[in-house]
Amino acid sequence: MDTDGSLRRLLNKQLQPVYLPEEGVLLTDHLAKMLAISPGQMLTVELLEGSRAVRQIPVVGVVSEYIGVSAYMRRDALNRFLREGDSITGAYLAADMNYAPEIFARLKEMPAVAGTTARMQALHAFYETLAKQMLTFAFINTLLASTIAIGVVYNTVRIAMSERSRELASLRVLGYTRGEVSYILLGEIAVLVLIAIPLGLVMGRGLAWIMAQSTQTELFRVPVVLEPSTYSFAALVVVLATILSALTVARQIRHLDLVEVLKARE
Repeated sequence: MDTDGSLRRLLNKQLQPVYLPEEGVLLTDHLAKMLAISPGQMLTVELLEGSRAVRQIPVVGVVSEYIGVSAYMRRDALNRFLREGDSITGAYLAADMNYAPEIFARLKEMPAVAGTTARMQALHAFYETLAKQMLTFAFINTLLASTIAIGVVYNTVRIAMSERSRELASLRVLGYTRGEVSYILLGEIAVLVLIAIPLGLVMGRGLAWIMAQSTQTELFRVPVVLEPSTYSFAALVVVLATILSALTVARQIRHLDLVEVLKARE
């Protein structure tokens, strides 16, 4: 790459430009992990054309990228490393896509041009295939996770009500009001939910990281990006499930059999 290029630049995770050193090679983080190499070490390079020489070059840094595996050098440094003249193997072109057919036709007529690729078409194909599949998968996972969360919360509330129905009825016989009895049971559930939500968010982030690591390939990597709205949505589902379950149990508390609790157990 040329250092003064503007159509293709190396960026870090903070979207800041990465400086290409005068000598040495920059590797993507995934490639450096595959080669088990770190900055400061020497990388053995085997040329597969021309002289087919085997040479070494220092790794001067690592850059994060989520698509493909690449190695980057300054063009003049690469030419010196390959011991060739001022040659290029590709170029980036900014063009008005309204004239795309004419441009591609003209480039096709040039014998020195082996092939062309339109970035917008590649992005469109990505969104039409891979992105749609990932979004559909995420939508289905969200529905399943929400359903499971609602079921777990509702089942927990029903079990708590079933286990304590006799004690709650006894409190009603002793003079406790329906509101006080409901407060005892639902207060316990509220405390459990308040403790479970932060723990669930932390465990969910860990699970997302594990899933992202398991899907890493040479073709692409998926970064873990969790927005505050993601945490809010997850917590909101649990809170709404708790409220609906609590309303259901509150109706059952109003219909506790006070006569049955006065009977002695066999």
